[in-house]
Amino acid sequence: MSDTTVDANASSHGFTADVARLLEMMAHSVYSERDVFLRELVSNAADACEKLRYESLSNEALAADAGAPLVTISLDKDARTLTVADNGVGMSRDELVSALGTIASSGTRAFLDKLDGDAGGSLIGRFGVGFYSVFMVADRVEVTTRRAGQGEAWLWTSEGKGTYEITPAGDDAPSVGTRVTLHINSGSDEFLDAWRIENIVREHSGAIAAPIDFIEKPGEEAKRIADGQALWAKPKSEITEEQYKDFYQQLSGQFDEPALTVHWRAEGRNEYTVLAFIPGSRPLDLFDPARKSKSKLYVRRVLISREIDLLPAWLRFVRVVVDSADIPLNVSREMVQKSPIVAAIGKAIASRLLTEIEKLAEKEPEKFEKIWQNFGAVIKEGLHEDPSRRDALFAISRFATTKSDEKKRTLKDYVADLRENQTAIFYITGDDRKRMAASPQLEGFRARGVEVLLLDDAVDAFWVTSALGFDGKPFKSVTQGAADIDLIALEPGAEAPKTEENGEISVFAAKVKEALAEHVSDARVSTRLTESPVCLIAADHGLDRQLARILAEHGQAGMLSKPVLEINPSHPTILALAEKAKSGSPEAAEQGYRLLLDIARIADGEPPIDAATFAKSVAALIAKGA
Repeated sequence: MSDTTVDANASSHGFTADVARLLEMMAHSVYSERDVFLRELVSNAADACEKLRYESLSNEALAADAGAPLVTISLDKDARTLTVADNGVGMSRDELVSALGTIASSGTRAFLDKLDGDAGGSLIGRFGVGFYSVFMVADRVEVTTRRAGQGEAWLWTSEGKGTYEITPAGDDAPSVGTRVTLHINSGSDEFLDAWRIENIVREHSGAIAAPIDFIEKPGEEAKRIADGQALWAKPKSEITEEQYKDFYQQLSGQFDEPALTVHWRAEGRNEYTVLAFIPGSRPLDLFDPARKSKSKLYVRRVLISREIDLLPAWLRFVRVVVDSADIPLNVSREMVQKSPIVAAIGKAIASRLLTEIEKLAEKEPEKFEKIWQNFGAVIKEGLHEDPSRRDALFAISRFATTKSDEKKRTLKDYVADLRENQTAIFYITGDDRKRMAASPQLEGFRARGVEVLLLDDAVDAFWVTSALGFDGKPFKSVTQGAADIDLIALEPGAEAPKTEENGEISVFAAKVKEALAEHVSDARVSTRLTESPVCLIAADHGLDRQLARILAEHGQAGMLSKPVLEINPSHPTILALAEKAKSGSPEAAEQGYRLLLDIARIADGEPPIDAATFAKSVAALIAKGA
C-alpha cells in the first residue's frame, strides 16, 4: 500500500473538557494566596474605568458617562456578601459571554489589540483567568453590568460548576459600569471582616489609578481607603522629603530616616519605575541566613509580590518598590519573579544603586560613611559573589588598615602609598581588629612602613582568595607563606630581623619541629618577627588561617591544616631556650617548646593546647623569677 493512501476511517475530533473540573483547578490551584481574588477584582474595575476614559476621548456620546473614576467595595456581613463596583465602561451581553463565559479570554487583551503604541499601557488584566479566583471564596457570583452608551443591563450568575446564566438585570443595575457580588462560602469568613478587606486593599491595590471607597456596613457612609495616586508614579519635583520619609517608614517598618533615597524611571527595552531606600540603621533581619532581598513588585500599580527576591544578596538591606508595565502576568502571578524580564530589571536596579552609592561616596562622604558603617560587611559579600561588579564594589569599599587610625581607606588610597619594591596588597584577617593590629606577624611590615589591611568581617576571608587583585597588585596574607618583604627598605631607626641562621639555631629549629610535630607542620626562622619570639602562619600553599578556621567551624575540619611555627632567631627567649636545649635536660627543653607554641597560639587568638599545663608552666616561671 502506498504511504500516501488516506485511511477512509480516519476522522478529526476536537478536545473535550470537564469545565467544572477546570474551573475548580483554576480557582484552587492557580493561586497560592486566597486573598488574590480581591486584587483581581479591583484591577478589573480599574481597567474598566481606564477603558471608558479612553473610549470617551474619541466618542463624544460616552463623554457624559465618563465621570471621575471610582471603585467602591461594599460589605454586608449578615447577607455574607462582598461587592466590588466601578463606574467604568461596563459590558454588553456579547462581551459578558466573551469575557466571563470563555476561560482565558480577556477583555483587556482584546482592547489592547485595538490600540496602537502605548495608549493602553496602563491596563492591568492581560489574561482572562484572574476573575475565576473568586470561586476560591464564593459559592455564587453575580455580575451586574451596563455598557456605556447602551440602555440594556445584564446579570451574569454562576456557581463555578461549569455553567452560567445571563439574564436582563433589574432596576437596581448601575447606570454605567459593573458590580460584582460574591456570596462568601462557609470556609471564607475572614473576607467578611472589614479590617481584613481594608488591609488587603491598602496593601495590594492602594496605588492603582482609580480611587477606592469602602462601605463597611449597609447604610454607612463610604470612606476613602485609596486616593488613586502612587508616590513613585509622581514626578520627583512634586514629592517632599517628608513624604519620602513617611513612605519609607511604611515600606520598611522602621522609624528611622532613610540614609539614601533613589527615585527614577527607566525607559528603553524595559520600562519601569523604581523607588529605593537605603535605611538609616540596620534592619533586624540584616544577617538572616536566607539572605534574601525584600522588594515590592507592582505591575501597573497593582502589588504582585510584597517580598520578591529581586536584588542580589549583598543589596538585601535596600528597600525597593518596582512598578513595571512590561512584566507578563502569567496565570500564576505568584511565579512572576521567574520572568526573565524581572531578572533583567533586578540586574539593572543593582547597577544603578551601585552607581548612586558611588556618587554619594564622592560628593557626601559623611553620609556614605554612615551607610558603610551599617552595611559595609554586607556590601563586601558582593566582592566574593558578584565578580562582574567587583571593580565598582572596590571603588566604594572602605578598609581599616595599620595606617588608617579611625578613618577607613580605599584600595586606591592604599595603592597610591605603596612602598618602593612593594609588589602586593598585604592583609590580615580575623574577628578582632585590635588584636590583629597587635599581631606579631605585622612586626616586619611595620618596621618597613608597609600598610596592611585589617579585615575583620567574616566575608573578608573569602573575597581576598577569589579576587585576583586590584590595580595589578595581588592580595597577599601576612599570615601565609614567606613574607617577601626583604627588598623593601626599613623605616628610619628600625632594625631588620636578624635572619642569619647559625648551626645552633638550625639544630634548635629541628628539635622544635620534632617535639611539636603533632601540632605544627614546620618550625623555621622568621623574616617578619622583630619583637615577638614566635608566631604562627599558614603554609606557603595552604589556606589563610582565618579562612581555614571559618570552614572548620562549618564542618570542614579537614581544611584546617597544621600551621608553621616561625622563630625569631635574635630574641632573648629563643637564644636562652636554644642554650637550654643544647646543655639542659630534654624534658625542660620540651616544656619550653610547648610554651612557645602556646604563646604563638594566644597571640593568634587561639587557646593554649592544654590550659592547665600552660598555667602551671607560667606559674613555675614566675616562681623562678621571684
